Amino acid sequence: MALRTELARLRADRGWTYDQLAERSGLSRRTVIEIEQGRTIGTLATWHALAHAFDVSVGALADKLCEGHAPPGA
Repeated sequence: MALRTELARLRADRGWTYDQLAERSGLSRRTVIEIEQGRTIGTLATWHALAHAFDVSVGALADKLCEGHAPPGA
């Protein structure tokens, strides 16, 4: 959930439509919508393309998964 929320935030912050993000990332509009709406999680390659579109690292996107959570085994 954190990843799709971050995706929506980044897209909204830039004022991009689904079509604009799809064009910038090389992904289909449908893929962008399905990820943002939580219908699919996407692959690492998909998140890599999205990170490049936003000019952030994949790690910066993935960091959102750990916010407010203890590491496994802690």
